Order: sequence, then structure tokens, then C-alpha cells
Amino acid sequence: MVNKIVGWLVLVPLCALLIAFALANRQLVSVNINPFMATLDSDAVGYGIPMFVVLYVVLLVGVLLGGIASWFAQAPHRRRERHWRREAQQLGQELEALRRRTGQGGTAPQSDVDDLLELR
Repeated sequence: MVNKIVGWLVLVPLCALLIAFALANRQLVSVNINPFMATLDSDAVGYGIPMFVVLYVVLLVGVLLGGIASWFAQAPHRRRERHWRREAQQLGQELEALRRRTGQGGTAPQSDVDDLLELR
């Protein structure tokens, strides 16, 4: 509940600021993809796009690239997590088999192991 309140307290003002920024920067800017063309010519070929669109696109690309970099940086942690989950599942199955062989059938031995390992 607190996360929702804090989220609203942060997101609503942030959205209001982004809308105000977009309204303040409506002038068209020339976007040229060719870096070797001289920009001094006023009649240079380019695309007229509102400035806030250019900035929002750059922001979006930066967020996406940062997310991808973070995802790749966390790959070893995810790999270790999968390894330990598989091992915990295998040990739980072995424990269940041992309990069945020795006649110690419990109510839910698998859930006991999962509770101990906090898997579910």
C-alpha cells in the first residue's frame, strides 16, 4: 500500500512536469541523420520534429539501453539462482523418496522443504 502511495506521489508530479516540458518546447527542430552534411545551410534537407519528441525519444532509447545493460549484468546472478533452484528441487525429491522408503510419510513433505528454502 505504501508503495502505491509513494508511486503516485512521484509519478503524478513527474507526469505533470513532462507535460509542462512538452508544452514549453513545441518549436520544430531540424533532425538530420547524415552527420557529414553541413548544418549551416538553412535550406538543408532534414525533418522538422518538435523538440520534446526528440528529447523523449533520446530518453526512451537511454532507458532501454540501460535496461538491456542491466539485464546482461545480472545474467550470472540469474544463472546461479537457476542452479540453486534445480539443486533444491532435486534434494527435495530425494528427501521425498527417502521418506517414502522409510515409511515416514508426512502431510506435505515437499511443501516443508519449499517453506524452508522459500521457493514458493
